[in-house]
Amino acid sequence: MTESPRTPTPVDTIADAWVDTLAELDPYLATYIGRSEYNDRYPDFSPDGQQQLVDAARSTLTALDGAVPVDAIDEVTKEDLGRELRLAIETHDAKWYLRDLNVIASPAQDLRAAYDIMPSDTADDWSVIAARLKALPSAVDGYVARLREGIAQGVVPARRQVSEVVTQIGRYTSDTGFFAAFAADAAPKDGQLPASLAREIADNSNAARVAYDELASFLSNELAPEAGEEDAVGRELYALRSRRFLGATIDLDETYEWGVEELARMVAEQESIAREIKAGASVEEAVAFLEADPSRKLHGTKALQEWMQITSDRAVEELGRTHFDIPEKIRTLECMIAPTQEGGIYYTGPTDDFSRPGRMWWSVPEGVTEFDTWRELTTVYHEGVPGHHLQIAQAVYNRGELNSWRRLVAGTSGHAEGWALYAERLMEQLGYLDDPADRLGMLDGQRMRAARVVLDIGVHLRKPRLDGEGVWDHDYALAFMRRNVNMSDEFVQFEVNRYLGWPGQAPAYKVGQRIWEQVRDDYEVEKGEDFSIKEFHKRALDVGSVGLDTLRTALLKG
Repeated sequence: MTESPRTPTPVDTIADAWVDTLAELDPYLATYIGRSEYNDRYPDFSPDGQQQLVDAARSTLTALDGAVPVDAIDEVTKEDLGRELRLAIETHDAKWYLRDLNVIASPAQDLRAAYDIMPSDTADDWSVIAARLKALPSAVDGYVARLREGIAQGVVPARRQVSEVVTQIGRYTSDTGFFAAFAADAAPKDGQLPASLAREIADNSNAARVAYDELASFLSNELAPEAGEEDAVGRELYALRSRRFLGATIDLDETYEWGVEELARMVAEQESIAREIKAGASVEEAVAFLEADPSRKLHGTKALQEWMQITSDRAVEELGRTHFDIPEKIRTLECMIAPTQEGGIYYTGPTDDFSRPGRMWWSVPEGVTEFDTWRELTTVYHEGVPGHHLQIAQAVYNRGELNSWRRLVAGTSGHAEGWALYAERLMEQLGYLDDPADRLGMLDGQRMRAARVVLDIGVHLRKPRLDGEGVWDHDYALAFMRRNVNMSDEFVQFEVNRYLGWPGQAPAYKVGQRIWEQVRDDYEVEKGEDFSIKEFHKRALDVGSVGLDTLRTALLKG
């Protein structure tokens, strides 16, 4: 793994050109990967904009199909980029874009989230931010046109998602919400903004608030009355989304049954550890015992952020000496409190030049002021090292083998989240979770991920409830999660709404872990006495972020 650029092959050239196309047509993605030339604009969210994107995908796929790989790296690129392009076309033809509204990962959030990752050190940076703020109302208009076309064609999201997004927008646009605070706090690191630029940012932020409020009005008055009563998307569309998030085709019914068994196994493991924490205790009693321990508490988001950073820095330093080759450029991971209050914890990768490092973000729900270290320790490893940061930043760094698409854009939730759950178990094996309380916290997360496999497939495929009383629906799903997650109810409610509106993504964590472990075990069988877990990790991470079927092909002979 090096940062010396690879000499491009014809396949690399096609892949790199696709990144250029994506950067131009999706400026939010461009910002994410550090392509600053489009930071003053937004994607065209209208139906015409989506047609332009799928036409470009078809053209790129034609060129890729005609290219001849010159080495094994090309073979992986051609397989994975071809899979991605075909799936993008298939998803467009299924009209998913017309119903693309949910509480976590849709244009309704991306319009705002762009500002979290934009450069803001200088007055020139803030001038670009002002330009993007000015472009937001037009982007909202395009998005409304798209959703309105969905109404006309009868392709609409579930009403629950519409209602929840309206509530989110209210938090964005309130007098104490994101846009008001963003404009009020606007300042470069090297001094104050010129008065004219400060006024421009304030005016454009206000216009953005108005545009978002108009989006909320459309959602409430036009889309909500036409939106679907059912949260479930059905088997056909669910299978398509599952392939998108895994980069693999799975047997959904077998996976559901495996999820039920895996959940039972997680519960049994938790029950055993609970008795280690307190003799004869149930899981609930062990949790209550730990929650009453002041030495395991953090008070306030400042203390949370500082603890996250210290924990992350220690993991990078220690693992970089013992178990992984971690280049200096990727040893920086910034732990951040997100400027929203939605309840999610997530990672954003570094820019191509590492001028913006990898970041772990914690979106703390309103009213949540206390945090348990035993519950959250494994989260830091999941989002940081050896989890997402090691995996994603290492791919960005690996210019010696990977083209820009492989380094910056490729990948699936199953690959990324599966590796992160795999990394949690790895940290247990390396002795970082020897405290039974920390292992209970890790298992709390693993149990939640197993429960999500069952819930997500159960709801969207309308499977019979586990208690035999009808089929899965929102109310049963919420009660099910409350039984299986020891977290604040605000978090649980957000999570359930997320699963219902983002079908196929939540199971990708635990199913991805399952596939990672299967690939490792098969790799060990192939290598026999020559197997080295460190060598396996190096080879696997050097492949970069790919679909899980591609990962299997790249690592295994059979």
